Amino acid sequence: MSEHAIEFLRGWIGEKVHCQSPARIEKQAETLARECAAKAAEVGIPLEDIQEEVGDIQELIASRLEEAAEADESQQASSKAAE
Repeated sequence: MSEHAIEFLRGWIGEKVHCQSPARIEKQAETLARECAAKAAEVGIPLEDIQEEVGDIQELIASRLEEAAEADESQQASSKAAE
């Protein structure tokens, strides 16, 4: 995968993937995967280039959403414990 494709994916995920309700992660991942593929195509990066490096982009995004949700839950628990 080209360096351009890697940088695009990192930037896009950093901008778009934020904490979601655990119940909505799969639906949100599906929506974001479509958006990412469309945006990549707009800037001339074939989805195949991205998938060659990271596999299924929807699974990657779902994983990042889950990580963000877990981090948010941990932060909330820490804040409550400090009160």
